[in-house]
Amino acid sequence: MTSTTAQEAILRGVMDRWKTAVDAHEPQEVASYFTEDAIFQGLHPYTVGRQGVAEYYDSQPPGLAADYQVLETRQLAEDVVLGYLGVDFSFTDRPTLKVTLSVVFRRVADQWLIAHYQVSQLK
Repeated sequence: MTSTTAQEAILRGVMDRWKTAVDAHEPQEVASYFTEDAIFQGLHPYTVGRQGVAEYYDSQPPGLAADYQVLETRQLAEDVVLGYLGVDFSFTDRPTLKVTLSVVFRRVADQWLIAHYQVSQLK
């Protein structure tokens, strides 16, 4: 693993808040952790912007919970960090969905936000 402590701290700072909002089924809160122009690719067609993120998470069933593991991080530029994660989405009525997630964080003013989010389901 080639992550640094600083890169992982940035990633966890955002993703821990994301997880809390996903687990609480708060789609507007989830969307607030994304940039205004974020490219978002869940398991449906992609969207751009916070509204699409909020709509995606609003469509998820109550009881959805996310657990993630940091696999890799890279500092792409002073204000840009890449993260690669394993994520388990658990449900109350079906088996856990295991995916990989690539995220790009961008520092906007004094906070880190998700600028790109892409889920892959490996089979």
